[in-house]
Amino acid sequence: MNEIRFHNTLSNRLEALAPLHPGEVRIYTCGPTVYDFAHIGNFRTFVFQDILRRFLLSRGLRVMQVMNLTDVDDRIIQKAAEAGVSIREYTEKYIEAFLADMAALNLQAPEEIVRATDHVEDMVDLIERLKEKGLTYESEGSIYYRIAKFPEYGKLSKIDVGGMKAGARVDNDRYEKDDARDFALWKAPKPGEHFWETRIGPGRPGWHIECSAMAMKYLGETLDIHTGGVDLTFPHHENEIAQSEAATGHPFARMWMHAEHLIIEGEKMSKSLGNFFTLRDLFMKGQKPSTIRYLLLSVPYRRQLNFTGDSLKQAEASVERLRNFVTRLKTEGFAAGSNAKIEKLADKAEEDFDAGLADDLNTAFSLAAIFDLVREVNTAMDRGEFRQQDAPRIVAAMQKFDPILAVLNDDDADKLAKVGFVPKKPRMNAEAVEALIEQRNVAKKRRDFKKSDEIRQQLADSGIILEDSKDGSVRWKYK
Repeated sequence: MNEIRFHNTLSNRLEALAPLHPGEVRIYTCGPTVYDFAHIGNFRTFVFQDILRRFLLSRGLRVMQVMNLTDVDDRIIQKAAEAGVSIREYTEKYIEAFLADMAALNLQAPEEIVRATDHVEDMVDLIERLKEKGLTYESEGSIYYRIAKFPEYGKLSKIDVGGMKAGARVDNDRYEKDDARDFALWKAPKPGEHFWETRIGPGRPGWHIECSAMAMKYLGETLDIHTGGVDLTFPHHENEIAQSEAATGHPFARMWMHAEHLIIEGEKMSKSLGNFFTLRDLFMKGQKPSTIRYLLLSVPYRRQLNFTGDSLKQAEASVERLRNFVTRLKTEGFAAGSNAKIEKLADKAEEDFDAGLADDLNTAFSLAAIFDLVREVNTAMDRGEFRQQDAPRIVAAMQKFDPILAVLNDDDADKLAKVGFVPKKPRMNAEAVEALIEQRNVAKKRRDFKKSDEIRQQLADSGIILEDSKDGSVRWKYK
């Protein structure tokens, strides 16, 4: 079994996974800020996190994963006020949409999905701990973290805080890269703004304190892995470290894993450029959930992903190739017996698939192992070298890969329906295809070629390609 090694942003090197609690990996996942629908850049990170947990589970490890939902921040407060509704009412529809989108992309639900607004008291407790240690100061009703009191500030993002002006602070949850300043732990309310009445005064928590409080509440003072997008490294994750480690005196996360950016046709995704897409935008354009998932996982998480029309077409073709391969294994008739070469091909594919994932989730390497197997087995089938007893072994290999890939099950139509979309051409299932092929075979035996041609056209209209072989058997595949 290959040793599991991941790239740790903190040390900037590959490190062996060594869970603090043997047999269990505790992971904190930065979830979405639910002020709008999540975009495909967000889902690039969420798919990476899903591959991570699925791989760990495949190794027999227990996973305790916590994902937060940031349901209070500057944008949410502003948008809720503009809409004239409460924060809870404003964010509820976006939370429901996000959970539905997760299901559409086959993202496994973490063990805990937690809302910031349900944990304000935990955040107040953490702020009080920091205050007792002399790490905070107040100004106009807000409470700030004094980063000069934490000598290791900058160790994750590698920023230089040497030139920081004493007392410089920032109230915004998000601010410019490398702009190191004291940040707000607790924000005094502005006129007409929603706030909580607490023992540290009226106001609301800052974004950074939310994650520290929730992560430690559910996972303990030291996590095994903290994940997120690379854009969160600074200031968000840097500030999480400063708060958490100063409060506890212990390392906050042993390993930090960050997914690189997704770009669109070589450019940064931006509403002003007209290349900004939510998952639902892509569904409306006719894209399948399995296609999008495959594309998002196909590029290793630490490499930038260029999301293009061509790459979507290639992803769709790859998923169809895998599904057609499994269908061929299950439906084509093979000569009796077995071929020892096929067993070796399956063993090698499984070993290489696991090796790729164990090497910092190198999904490209793992996918190459699968498609090498598909190519060599298809060649053996075409040459008549594949036997009946070989099929279950290869099917078993594909079934071993799919708990991680999660694209083989042909359920796109069902998933689209659950989020309110209907595919243009509902796909015919394998049983229906086989039944029509049998009807066509009967028609041909009766020399009813008109009926035979009608069935062939019916299948073609449903995206099914038939291939008649010289021995009279029929192969089929989806377009």
